[in-house]
This record gives sequence, C-alpha cells and structure tokens, in this order.
Amino acid sequence: MTDQNNTANDKPALGNKTLSLKKPAGSAEQGFVKQSFSHGRTKAVVVEKKPIKRRFGPDGKPIIEQDLRPVAPAPVVVAPAPVAKPIEVKRNEPKPQGLVLRSLSDAEKDARMQALSDSRVREAEERRIAEERAKLAAEAARIAAEEKAAADARAKEDDDRRKAAADDRRKEDVSEATRRFAAAPTARSDTPRPSTGLPANRSASPSAPRSGAPRPGGAGLSRPLEPIVSAVIPSRAPIGRKSDEDDRRGGKVAEVKPVKKDAMPDKFRGRLTLSNALNEDTERSHSLSAFRRRQQRQQRKAMGTQEQAKVMREVTVPEVISISDLANRMSERAVDVIKLLMKQGMMHKITDIIDADTAQLVAEELGHTVKRVADSDVEEGLFLENDVDLDLVPRPAVVTIMGHVDHGKTSLLDTIRKANVVAGEAGGITQHIGAYQITRDNGAKITFIDTPGHEAFTSMRARGAKVTDIVVLVVAADDGVKPQTIEALNHAKQAGVPMIVAVNKIDKPDANPDRVRIELLQHEVLVESMGGDVLEVAVSAKQNLNIDKLLDAIQLQTEILNLKSNPNRAAEGTVIEAKLDKGRGPVATVLVQRGTLKNGDIVVAGSAWGKVRGLVNDLGIFVPTAEPSVPVEILGFNSTPEAGDVLAVVETEARAREIADFRDRKKKDKQQAKASGLRGSLADMMASVKTKEGMKEFLLVIKGDVQGSVEAIIGSLDKLGTDEVKARILHSGVGGITESDVTLASASNAAIIGFNVRANKQARELAERERIELRYYNIIYDLVDDVKQAMSGLLAPEAREEMLGLAEILEVFNIGGVGKIGGCRVSEGVLQRGARVRLLRESVVIHDGKLSTLKRFKDEVKEVQAGQECGAAFEGYFDLKAGDQIECYKVTEIQRSL
Repeated sequence: MTDQNNTANDKPALGNKTLSLKKPAGSAEQGFVKQSFSHGRTKAVVVEKKPIKRRFGPDGKPIIEQDLRPVAPAPVVVAPAPVAKPIEVKRNEPKPQGLVLRSLSDAEKDARMQALSDSRVREAEERRIAEERAKLAAEAARIAAEEKAAADARAKEDDDRRKAAADDRRKEDVSEATRRFAAAPTARSDTPRPSTGLPANRSASPSAPRSGAPRPGGAGLSRPLEPIVSAVIPSRAPIGRKSDEDDRRGGKVAEVKPVKKDAMPDKFRGRLTLSNALNEDTERSHSLSAFRRRQQRQQRKAMGTQEQAKVMREVTVPEVISISDLANRMSERAVDVIKLLMKQGMMHKITDIIDADTAQLVAEELGHTVKRVADSDVEEGLFLENDVDLDLVPRPAVVTIMGHVDHGKTSLLDTIRKANVVAGEAGGITQHIGAYQITRDNGAKITFIDTPGHEAFTSMRARGAKVTDIVVLVVAADDGVKPQTIEALNHAKQAGVPMIVAVNKIDKPDANPDRVRIELLQHEVLVESMGGDVLEVAVSAKQNLNIDKLLDAIQLQTEILNLKSNPNRAAEGTVIEAKLDKGRGPVATVLVQRGTLKNGDIVVAGSAWGKVRGLVNDLGIFVPTAEPSVPVEILGFNSTPEAGDVLAVVETEARAREIADFRDRKKKDKQQAKASGLRGSLADMMASVKTKEGMKEFLLVIKGDVQGSVEAIIGSLDKLGTDEVKARILHSGVGGITESDVTLASASNAAIIGFNVRANKQARELAERERIELRYYNIIYDLVDDVKQAMSGLLAPEAREEMLGLAEILEVFNIGGVGKIGGCRVSEGVLQRGARVRLLRESVVIHDGKLSTLKRFKDEVKEVQAGQECGAAFEGYFDLKAGDQIECYKVTEIQRSL
C-alpha cells in the first residue's frame, strides 16, 4: 500500500509560525509519498504537487486538463537570462494537450512506404500460396471421396453377395429340416419331448399348436412349417450341436443351446433398442419385415417372375466425348465405365475426354451399338432441300447496281428512291454496300443493292453479284468503260445472271453513248441497239431522264425470269453487311432469299448466333416479319457475323450454339495454320523461308465501322506488299478502338487505324501514355496512300554510282613521314578530294578507298580538272606504280517507293 505523509506541510502552532512570502497561485508544492514493499520495507519519495484546475463540459462532467503524476526532483540549473521577445497575443487558440509527436523525416516516410509495399507483396504471395494449397487440398479431398465411394460400392457388393449366399444356405437347411421333420415318426403321448431350451410352461415355438390342435407333420397341418422349423433349427449347426447322423439314430431333434451375440454376428437382426443392445444374453432373430420380404421373393420365384432385362441402346459417339457424357448416353453408371477402362490399363476421371475409338470399345463391351459421327455432322439438315413447285409464289427481283467509281450509281438510285444518300458519303464516293426496296405505282416491288465502285471494294461487288437476280451496269457516257466496269462485267458473267446496261450522264455536253457501246463490244457485250440481246437504256440521274424506261426494263426482265419462292418455311438468307452499333449491339443487314424471317427466330450466321429481337427495314421501321427478297437489319446476335455468311433458322438454342462453336473452331484452326506459314511440300516451305529473309513488316491494327470496309482495307493493303516489305494485320474488327487494341499495338509496336470509328476516352489516354499513334480516316484511298507512303520508308534506298573523272599515275614519289605519292595527270573529268576512288592496274581493280591528299604544286586543293597534273595519295594504301589509273566516282542514294 502507498500512504501519503504530508507532515511537512501541516500547519504548525500559531506561536511557532515563521514569516515567509506567499506562494503565487498555481505554483507547485512539494510533498512526500511513502511506498511500501515486501518484507516490511518502506521508502519516502519526494513528489511535486500541482493544483488541478477543473473545467466542466456541456454534460456537466468535469474535464481534467492536467494529471497528477509523481515526478522526481529536477536538478537546479542556472539558466542564462532570457532575451526579451515581443509578446504575441493568441486569441481563441486551444492549448496543445497530450503528447506531441515529432514529424517524420522523408527517409523515414520512404522506409515506411517501402515496408508497407513489401507487406502487401508478402500478403499477396501468402494469399496465392494459400489458394494453391486450398485447391490441392480440395483436389485431394475429391480424389479421396471418389476412392471412398468406389470402396463403399465394392464393399456393398461383397456384402450383398455374402447375404445372398447365406440366404441360399439357410433355405437349403430349412428345406432339409422340413423334409426330415415330416419323415420322422409321430411321438407317443408317454414319450418325453426333447428339450428345446425353452421354459416348461411354454411350447417350443410361439407358433406351435396347442394340446387340442393337430401335431406338426400330421394331416391337419394348417400353417407353414418354415417359421416353426427356423425357430427350432438354425441355418448352421451351432457350437455343441450333434450331427445329423446322431439325430437320425436317436430319432429325436437335437438340442439347441443359446448362443451369444458375439459367437453368431449374423443372427443380430431387426430393430435395435437400448434394452436389446445392453442385454448380451438375448439371442435376436430375423425381423417380421425380413420374413415378409423373404416370402415375397419366394413367391416371385415360384411364379417365374424375372428381373427386367437390360435395355441396349444405339449410342451416338462424336470424335471426342467425355466419360460422363458417354455414360449418360448409354444410361450406365460412370463408375462402371471407369472400371472398364481401368481393366484396360487406362486411368481416367469422370471429366476426362476420350477419343471415338475408345468410346466405341467401351460401348460395345457393355452391349450397346455405336453410331460414329463427325464434328461437321452438326450442320446436316441445316439448309433444307429445294421447294416443291406447288408451294412457290412470285417474289420481287433483286437488282445489283455495279460500275466504275464516280459513274453515278448512287445518284441513279437516289433518283429512283427519291432520296439523297450520296450527300452523306465521305469524299463523294460510296464506301458501303446498301440494300433498299421500292414500290412502283403499279404495286410492283424491286429490291436494289448498291455496291461501291472503288477498286478496293472488290469483295463487296462479288458479294452483290452472288445474291442478285439482275445486274444493272452503269457506265458514264463521258468516261466510257473503265477497269471497275470490266470487273463488274466479269462478276456478272461469273454469277450467270442477266445484265442491263444503263448509260448515265447523257445530259453532259461531252457525252457520247456510241463510244460506250463500241467499247463494250471489246468485252463481248452486244447491246440491243447494235443487234445484240443485252438491254440498254440511256439515262440521266440528275435530270431524271428515262428512269421509268429503266424500271420497265427491269420489270420486263423479272417477268421473263419468273422469280418465285416459298414463304411458308424456315428462313434462309445472306449477310450483306454487318456492324457493331454502340446502342444496339451487333447488327447484320440480311437479304432474305427463302422462307419468312420472324421475331423470336433462332438464327445462325457463320460463327455468330442469336435470337431475333428486332427486324428493321430500309426506312428504319420495325417490322414483325421479312419475306423473300426483303432486306432487313437483324438485332440480337451474340457477336458480329462476317459479310457474306449464310443465315439459317434452327430449332433450339443448343443446336445454334453447337453449330457456331464448330464454325468458330474451324475458323481459328484456319487462322493458326495461316499464321504458322504451313505449306504443302518441303519445296514450298523452303521457298517461303527464302522469301521471308530480310523482309520488313509494317504492323497495323485496323478497326472499321462495318465488316465490308475492314475487308476492303485488308485486301487493298495486301496488294501493296512486295518481296522486301509488306503490311501485316495483327488484328482487325468492327467497332470503336478499345484499350485492348491499344495494348496489343503497344506490345508489338504497331500503328492503329480507325476507319469511320474513334477511340474511347480510356483508349486515347492509354495511347498517349504508351505513345501509340492513332490514325483516323473516312476515305479509303487516303488510308491506302498514307500506308503506302509509310511502307515506302521501310524500303532500303537505291545506291547509284556516278563517274567523276579518270587520272593516270606518271611517277611515284616516296616522301618521308607521308609515304608514297603518285604524280598524276587527269585525263577525263575531275579528280575530287574526299570522293571515292579506285586504283586500277591493267584494268583490274586492286584497291577501293578514298584520297588522303590532293595537291597542286605545294597547295592542297579540293579538285583538279582534266589536263592538269597533281599529286595524290590514298588512305592506308601505298602500293602505287607508274602506269596505274585512278578512277574517281561518287555514290548517290535514291529513296524508293512502292
């Protein structure tokens, strides 16, 4: 305990009071504190007492501003007199309370931050290690559970087999005992009964007849003997029982002694209760339920009832299949399949994949028949056969407008549709394929497909020719037949469709339609005005001249073709164009060719599939259905299909997903084969290696607004490649530029090109940080020209040699400290210092280098003209002889271009 002794501060007697100065308020006082220790030891400690100034808070509780702490007396130190400082008045500033910590230095802060980062790294590593250990533990637990389940199954099978054997033996014993009991002579009344081990006042069996009832084995036997005999005679001879021979000799039943539970574990049957479990002397027999089940089995066996036969199935086996899937198709247990594989020496899990041959062996071993199928079989029945003529009805014609660039194709279509599509095209040229449908005054409908005329859009023109019924070839009267006009002619001939020639721009002063007709003759196209079979109409899109005649010609050709289709069937069509819309997702422009497409149909196009969520016609109106020859935009694809893919309607989403996955695998395999540069023969591979030696690649990432534009850009850039440099497309797609595109370009040091698309904010910021160049274009020929110029910069410059002059060495002088100098006379041109020179001896070049000095008399000169003499010396070469010739030349590098 601690006691306070303040006797020094107690008030003394009034007479002994000494005079002293009054202590100022708030000053500290000294006191003594007595400390007690063990064994009766004490110690007095001098402490300093300070008055406590109490303040009260809003809740009325006192606030202690200073604690009373025992402090040791401080040594007296004489401090120098303080310098007077101006008094600073601080108002309404709270006094610092508590312990004030010193601020950390920059080094300490860095050390703490480093420690924190190291701890985070350690925590992440420990977390990763814990996750891996958890995964390993889960896998070990799963394997142990599978092994335990298999062991339990084996143990259960063994138990069932032992029980069945025991039941068979018991039945045999019961039948033998019944036979012997029935054959035994009837006991007399004076003959003592054999001891059965039961009380005297009870019968040997609960079911034994009373005294008035007929005896067992007599003529009046009304109950089955099995429960009686089973209660008296056990299935096996217990310990202490006499043999059957003794029973036959004595003519009496053997005495049955009670057997403990441990001696006969098979006798422990029936319901287990607490009293039965604690009573060791009680011998338990079969329960009533077990007896009933045994009787039912015997009845079924007597009636000849057999178990249900195993169903043999026809199992469809693809090229690869999992064990679980194979077991489900066979309606077998997966454990049985795994056991069969283990007998063959193959250790597998239920999730493992096996090939078709192994699956066939397993199925045939289990008694099933196998039907082998390939992956490509998923597309069987996807496209239905041709329709019956009775189901066909007339449909509108599909007309494709083709021709050279700037010949007025889109303007002609705008005049027909009374629209202004050409005003929205960048650069004044069509760069997208479009599909429209018009209705004439007489109610006839015509579907038009507008194709670009630029040379880069060859694939679009080919796609339009594949789905068309009639081709309208537009040729400008003032320009004549051009390269893309010839290409359009070839597409039309390859498609095997009729053609109509529309000679446009006849309103221009320099128009000459006869020139067009004559030039078409060179390509085996003979128009009607010149005695041919090709329809020809001279039109003017701007002046709206002869437009009706062109439509009449199309209508006439439609009637001749007698176009028909079956609308009452599943729809089929072709994807004309596809794009990725920011608000609507993947959108595909499809031309329905057969059947009727409806909302809610499940469609497949290439490696994309989806459920139709909306159909939009060329006017931007949602429609419920789309009949044959109607172009519509389909919403609902899971990804953007490729232009030119064939669209089909399937029954379920499962089949659509299966078909799309199969096509996606084929597409990836084809891309990998192309990327790896596989060739058909060794000679082709060696030629490919020789071609790639020294080749430079211009890496690009291309994103476009529609699939057709991206396809046209890739085709144009492939044509720019040479043996020395080519454009390599790392990635191409539809939609805006994303962060993944910038990351790919950064990893491979490639440029990113966006055609009618832009990068989002995150992609722009990442490109700025990684210093990746983003180029935006909306005109395809500007894009091709810029890439061509950039690829030209990768070409090695061409070196051209220009002859400057020729000199002959007349005499060789040996000068100390300098070496040999040749006295020369310039015979042709000029000899320049610093230019490259060759030393020829008997017309053979023996040295190629530079001149170290060129002097005219004693002066160093830059050049010496023809007919003058000079002194010349070579850099690092002194083997000069009289009669040698010096050839002076310079090399000029010229930049090459594609």
